[in-house]
Amino acid sequence: MAMFGKYGRWAFTSLGAASAVVVVAKCASRLDDSNNESSGNRVHIRPPDYAPTTKWDTNWDRSDPRFLKHKVWSDESKKSTNDDSNIKFPTARRNIFLIRHGQYNQKGDDDDCHTLTKIGEEQALLLGKKMAASGIKFTSILSSGMTRAIQTSELMLKEMKNEYPGLILEKKDPLLNEGPPCIPEPPYRNKELWDPDFNEFYAEGARIEAAFRRYFHRADLDQKDDSFEIIVCHANVIRYFTMRAMQFPPEAWLRISLDHTSITRISLLPNGDVILRGLGDSGHLPPDKTTA
Repeated sequence: MAMFGKYGRWAFTSLGAASAVVVVAKCASRLDDSNNESSGNRVHIRPPDYAPTTKWDTNWDRSDPRFLKHKVWSDESKKSTNDDSNIKFPTARRNIFLIRHGQYNQKGDDDDCHTLTKIGEEQALLLGKKMAASGIKFTSILSSGMTRAIQTSELMLKEMKNEYPGLILEKKDPLLNEGPPCIPEPPYRNKELWDPDFNEFYAEGARIEAAFRRYFHRADLDQKDDSFEIIVCHANVIRYFTMRAMQFPPEAWLRISLDHTSITRISLLPNGDVILRGLGDSGHLPPDKTTA
């Protein structure tokens, strides 16, 4: 604070009060512009020699209209192939809530054996109460095809039915099933507990990547309102989705820990920007019901 006060006084002494106010106002204006989430015209405050370690790929979902001109030209714009001003852009935002299933019985090799435990059922009901009290207008819910995810979805919906009478479990997609998405870096610390071979990473990783491409993309042109979509699935899948959506190294997925029935929220903006709004939120669970 002393240093800030020192330089604050220096600025006003050197520039004068009026000039300093103008400088501050200009900086505030630029910051406001750069924080406009839906704007495609970003204002960046960067030094001239700044170079990002990794540049953001605006067309990460292969849905940027500027790269799909043959699909999105309006009739009056067909005469031009270089002018972006007549291209149709999405206007809605997709908000995806990735929810891990509740605690489950791990004995047995068949998925039918992996039902929720008593604590897992309680976790799912507490999750449903949190979602019902959120005030968010959820538009859809789907789950993986595995028993524990389906049961979590159904118990959650049981607590949400009064607030969301029309909300149903629309789909049980096996693409969202649990599996090893890619070889982690660093390797898992205990290979006696978990050590998939390369072939399993290769096959399961391709499936989980296919699930990411199916569910992670900006809104379609015909989507008019923001959507709030719930996907109930698994820790490995959620961790990998988060890495991919944020354009972080996918191999880092195992560095994240997620509690049962935790909520990870990601917003996909019309201009292709992605915002991680919450990672692994399990605040709806009391300490004696929190498990990982």
